[in-house]
Amino acid sequence: MDPNNIYIKAITIILGVFIFALSGCSKEDKGSKFTSQKPVRIGFMICDSREQSRARFAPLTAYLSEKTGRKFEMVLANTFEFEDLAQQKKVDFVHVNSIIAIMLNKRFGMKLLAVDVRGRNGYKSTGTIISLKDSGIKTIKDMKGKSMIFGPALAPFGFMAQYAMLLKHGFDPEIDFSLYAIPMGSAKHEKVIYGVYFGKYDVGAAPRIDLDQMIEEHKVRKQDFNIIAESIPMPYCTIGAMPQVDPVLQEQVLELLLNLKKDETVLVDGEVLKVLKRMWIDGFVKAVDKEYDPIRDRLKLCNMAPYRKD
Repeated sequence: MDPNNIYIKAITIILGVFIFALSGCSKEDKGSKFTSQKPVRIGFMICDSREQSRARFAPLTAYLSEKTGRKFEMVLANTFEFEDLAQQKKVDFVHVNSIIAIMLNKRFGMKLLAVDVRGRNGYKSTGTIISLKDSGIKTIKDMKGKSMIFGPALAPFGFMAQYAMLLKHGFDPEIDFSLYAIPMGSAKHEKVIYGVYFGKYDVGAAPRIDLDQMIEEHKVRKQDFNIIAESIPMPYCTIGAMPQVDPVLQEQVLELLLNLKKDETVLVDGEVLKVLKRMWIDGFVKAVDKEYDPIRDRLKLCNMAPYRKD
């Protein structure tokens, strides 16, 4: 074989390998550039338990990553932790109840983006005061001298709505009950309902959506309870964007949420999951600031943050 031909072939092979290597480096650079972007941190309020919340919200986190091309990271936190997270800029987006949303909006300028749609009132919910059917407690007046169990103090429909209803009826919970309690673990509203159901407390503050769900799941029966009072419908859990988030990304996330379909799926840890079904919701609607005014009014009436007066 001609030595010149051998030399030419060798040079051709070397050049081919070199060009391929350059191409690979280029792709790797692009990949590393993407992964080196600061992750977008989305804070989810823990509902029921940390494990259950992680399972509920992992699909939405993965979906936002997939659709935006940005890495979204889940941050699970209790209601009382969000103020510090916001102040320290440790979250960019949040999914929280409407009290926390109002607090972050007022104190840090968080933008209200979208509201969960779930249950009989769509994107709104109500708080009820319940007693057992055979208790003889049918009105707020009947509650005087009785015991009551509330949900957590930062729950819009497990505490605030009911406390405000009592005050509006001239009933002072600090004086007119024999006792009221916010027990450990009451963040799981089932425990509040069971507290009444099994006779531990005379009356309870139950979000209507949780009472409906327990009835639907045959854990309790509708006919076993009196609904003594029920609040007006007010906005439910809310997704918001902190002010440091690029407005373009805010709009992109809002658009994705509003157009999220019931059959939309995403891959999480090798499993294909329906995003909305796993979140236990039917979809999202755009948040309207003025629709939160009834909650603001009740927070002021109850002297609760962020309107508390010392």
